[in-house]
Amino acid sequence: MTAIKHALQRDIFTPNDERLLSIVNVCKAGKKKRNCFLCATVTTERPVQVRVVKVKKSDKGDFYKRQMAWELRDLAEVDAKDASKENPEFDLHFEKVYRWVASSTAEKNSFISCIWKLNQRYLRKKVEFVNVSSQLLEESVPSGESQSVAGGDEDALDDYQELNAREEQDIEGMMEVCEYAISNAEAFAEKLSRELQVLDGANIHSIMASEKQVNILMQLLDEALSEVDTIEGKMSSYEEMLQSVKEQMDQISQSNRLIQISNTNNSKLLDEIQFLVNYMDLSKGHIRALQEGDLSSSKGIEACINASEALLQCMNVALRPGHEKLMAVKQQQHLFTELRDTFARRLTNHLNNVFVHQGHDQSSMLSQHMAELTLPKHNPLHRDLLRYAKLMEWLKNTQREKYEGLSRTYVDYMTRLYEREIKDFFEVAKIKMAGTAKDGKGNKFGLHGSSGKLTGSTSSLNKLAVQGSSSRRSQSSSLLDMGNMSASDLDVADRTKFDKIFEQVLSELEPLCLAEQDFISKFFKLQQHPTLVQGEVEESDGGQPPPGEYRHFIQSTEKDMVRLMMNKVFQSIETELNSLIALGDKIDSFNSLYMLVKMSHHVWTAENVDPASYLSTTLGNVLVTVKRNFDKCISGQIRQMEEVKISKKSKVGILPFVAGFEEFAELAETIFRNAERRGDLDKAYVKLIRAVFMNVEKVANESQKTPRDVVMMENFHHIFSTLSHLKISCLETERREAKHKYTDHLRSYVINSLGQPLEKLNHFFEGVEARVAQGVREDEVSYQLAFNKQELRKVIKEYPGKEVKKGLDNLYKKVDKHLCEEESLLQVVWHSMQDEFIGQYKHFEGLIGRCYPGSEITMEFTIGDMLEYFSSIAQSH
Repeated sequence: MTAIKHALQRDIFTPNDERLLSIVNVCKAGKKKRNCFLCATVTTERPVQVRVVKVKKSDKGDFYKRQMAWELRDLAEVDAKDASKENPEFDLHFEKVYRWVASSTAEKNSFISCIWKLNQRYLRKKVEFVNVSSQLLEESVPSGESQSVAGGDEDALDDYQELNAREEQDIEGMMEVCEYAISNAEAFAEKLSRELQVLDGANIHSIMASEKQVNILMQLLDEALSEVDTIEGKMSSYEEMLQSVKEQMDQISQSNRLIQISNTNNSKLLDEIQFLVNYMDLSKGHIRALQEGDLSSSKGIEACINASEALLQCMNVALRPGHEKLMAVKQQQHLFTELRDTFARRLTNHLNNVFVHQGHDQSSMLSQHMAELTLPKHNPLHRDLLRYAKLMEWLKNTQREKYEGLSRTYVDYMTRLYEREIKDFFEVAKIKMAGTAKDGKGNKFGLHGSSGKLTGSTSSLNKLAVQGSSSRRSQSSSLLDMGNMSASDLDVADRTKFDKIFEQVLSELEPLCLAEQDFISKFFKLQQHPTLVQGEVEESDGGQPPPGEYRHFIQSTEKDMVRLMMNKVFQSIETELNSLIALGDKIDSFNSLYMLVKMSHHVWTAENVDPASYLSTTLGNVLVTVKRNFDKCISGQIRQMEEVKISKKSKVGILPFVAGFEEFAELAETIFRNAERRGDLDKAYVKLIRAVFMNVEKVANESQKTPRDVVMMENFHHIFSTLSHLKISCLETERREAKHKYTDHLRSYVINSLGQPLEKLNHFFEGVEARVAQGVREDEVSYQLAFNKQELRKVIKEYPGKEVKKGLDNLYKKVDKHLCEEESLLQVVWHSMQDEFIGQYKHFEGLIGRCYPGSEITMEFTIGDMLEYFSSIAQSH
């Protein structure tokens, strides 16, 4: 164990400036025995730190390593398990309990004894030792290895005292004088002892020689004591004199303090009087202005404003504690209250008269605007009233009830005035708007617009189709309204006039509302911060609302109050706008396009100025109605497409709603150019074009006179041309689809029509291909009875060049009857038939070559003949 101790001291603790005092070989209780060492150590530096360190061998077993360490001050309890019997088990209670089994009871006892000594010496907080023999704690551990480790080294540590620097220098000097100080320590010690004896004798002789001097010193001390007594007597007399002076000075100081207090009181009293005079005195000029000031002249209004502000300052002055009890202060406050009430009554009566007077002047101007589509301007009224804005603010701060009464009076008066003006204004607008629906004879059309259903006769439908296809109208022409009115009934000029009227209405309303809202905000001093309701008091200095009944705060802002006043004043605008919009929609449902664009632009403009303004909110509500009418217009067009009826006796041609969609798109693109609501038009386009596609197929399936392929080909060609011309980006997919449908049905029509001029020859070769498909070899088809060479020659002879040309001529006439003139697809179809016919001819020749080899059978006409036939037939017609 000694060798292990020295190895641990050398390898682990010496590098860490620690000394190993006790060691015990242990293993954990209840587990596989993996031995380790618990070491009790102290640091060599002060303050001394005591630790319990767990050390174990490395996995390779060639050196020891430090695994864990605990401070002894963290040890709460040492449990030895049994104090009367030998038991190697013990527990150490740190932050948790560690259970150990020592290799021997002696090692355990030695380690616990060392822990007890270290605890007694270094720790204030004593560790609790449980189940430990009192003899083990009071007596030293038996002699042996553990005793020397636990006790000897610690005692040596206690007896050792470090030399200071001066002592080290003295010892080094003595050792340098004595040459053998290092080699013969005993001789050096004897020499030092002799020198010490010599020094002691010299000290004794020196003390004996100085006895006389000591007696002289004692005599001098006695004389000094007598002088001290004399000085103390003088100091006592001086102290008595100073005490008398102190009493006199205290009396003088008390007198001065009373004088100073009197001066301070007089100064404070003067300050209070000056404060009251300066802040609670209203000049006679201000009093006269409040009582008699002229509220009709600019000079008088300015004097009243200055006087009212001075009065408000006097009433709102923050009185100091006790001022309210002074009679003069009470009298001044009573005077201020009377002046406030008197001036408030005068101001309220005068402003009421101003409202009435200005109202009569404004009403007299209404007749000037009756014949014109303009609204009277209220700038003079606003300018005159704004002179009283500061007085209104004073009234708001002092007499809230009168202020609110004036605001109600103004709102009531302006409501009646604006209601008359707006009603007359919209009547003029409706008259002008209804005038756009008159015909050349001056008679009004029925106000059904394009909302009428397509229930006209077959001739009317044909007429519409011919008009829409033969003479394509520009944007200056009207839309095909697809109703009871003809296409010329509604002219683009009328719609342009309607657009100008609607724009004029919005342009007149916008500055009117903005000017009135700005005036109300300035005149009534309504900003966007929260306010107190009538009867409430201001918040306390701490920023918290006052307690009790005054703690109720209004929830709305003054901006909401402005909006409420505007809603009352202009309560008829939204109704009149909706009525005007309904009239425009009744005249022509396509007017909703103009209204949607104009209304959207004005809403966007109003929101940029003030998103929460009355104008923005009202126009936004009306915009919802306009958008609803626009959607209804689109739905009406789709419904009319679904209800269209086609004559059974005439060819179809370009369907009315196909031509109508073209003109709708041309007009819409003109209206919605650079518009904010372009997205709404794109959605409408998609709905309309899908309805057009669906109903074209529906009409094509129901058509009896015109082949289905012709109806599909012509109408989808027209749709493709329209979309290619307009270049509507959101309909690019539909444009490609229309082209695909057009080409598919063109090919289908050509293939189905070409079988008729060479009908028997087509049937013959279809039979030949059927035999080949059934497994008959191509060179053996000629051996079939129904398809031998003689039958082939017989069929070919039935189609000489003259007969073929005649058949093609009949085919051209038939195609000409099927196709309409407006699309000009006859030559396209004829050229496609030529290509298809040549392809069939080459196919027939190929079958003859493969199935009838060596027969030298050929057609009665050549490809060159065919080209000449097609060309001559096209030119002759």
